[in-house]
Amino acid sequence: MGGLRLSSPAFADGGGIPDKYTCQGENVSPPLAIDGVPAGARSLVLIMEDPDAPMGTWDHWIVWNIPVAGSIREDSVPQGAVQGRNGWGRAEYGGPCPPSGRHRYLFRLYALDGMLSLAGGSTKARVEDAMKGHVLAQARLTGLYQKK
Repeated sequence: MGGLRLSSPAFADGGGIPDKYTCQGENVSPPLAIDGVPAGARSLVLIMEDPDAPMGTWDHWIVWNIPVAGSIREDSVPQGAVQGRNGWGRAEYGGPCPPSGRHRYLFRLYALDGMLSLAGGSTKARVEDAMKGHVLAQARLTGLYQKK
């Protein structure tokens, strides 16, 4: 679905996420680089989740109505963007903090043809439902983390 690409200057795709971005560090969101956004895109959605969590996929960060841009700065939410409720029940970034073993953290980026009309604190399920039929392109970045 298009040439959308997501990367981070802080870690390589499939590589280890530095402690700074986890519960054992500063617990701030990593910097992200965005390339290849389709011409018709009006907003971006970012979902960060841990599919290896013991109780099923754990949501770490849900952000929508991100303005189309080439990056998301470290420890920031783009102006105008809205955050959803993560697995801890908070509308904010929650860094990797696996109870045991090495987990995968998926950063999924979507380019949409419009904006989403959802209240802040909405769940990932509500965001994904609202996106149906509006996704122009998607990309994924995977990071790994294990507590020390």
